[in-house]
Amino acid sequence: MSEEKPIGLTIAEKFFGLIVLLIGAVTVYITYTNPPGSIVAPFSSIFIAAGLALIAIGIFLVLAKTE
Repeated sequence: MSEEKPIGLTIAEKFFGLIVLLIGAVTVYITYTNPPGSIVAPFSSIFIAAGLALIAIGIFLVLAKTE
């Protein structure tokens, strides 16, 4: 007996992946083009790294195969 995912769950996973990908891309773009002031400049790399991690998670969710 194999249990299959409902089609709605698969669509929700792909949609959530696209949203996470979009949030990560916007975070990286805004942080890279408009870095914060000189006081908190070291923290901009943390936001860029977090945005890249969100992009990677989003790509993984979109490209993941359902069995």
